[in-house]
Amino acid sequence: MSAEQPDTEPETVIVTMGWSEVGDPLLAELVRYVVMTRGEPGCRNVDLCASVTTPARVVIVEKWATFAAQRAHFDGTALLTLARAAETMGAARPEIELLQGLSAHDLV
Repeated sequence: MSAEQPDTEPETVIVTMGWSEVGDPLLAELVRYVVMTRGEPGCRNVDLCASVTTPARVVIVEKWATFAAQRAHFDGTALLTLARAAETMGAARPEIELLQGLSAHDLV
């Protein structure tokens, strides 16, 4: 599978953003980000998850209706506000993964 954006829109675009060693100030900003993101056009769902196996690791899982909606979000206020706050706190950049949802019908 190519890392490039496909010619047709997938049913779901999934983004994961993970941070290690998250303290309370950054956690508060992540909660604010999740709440802001849930109301954006094309957002299907956003979850803030704490790792069970790695202490102080937090991952946000986002599901978007289209690549365009996901891209607009990444260029928008919610992520910019989070990035500025994290930078001010000295937090490392998150590990970001952009995934395409697959249908079992596509695999046969």
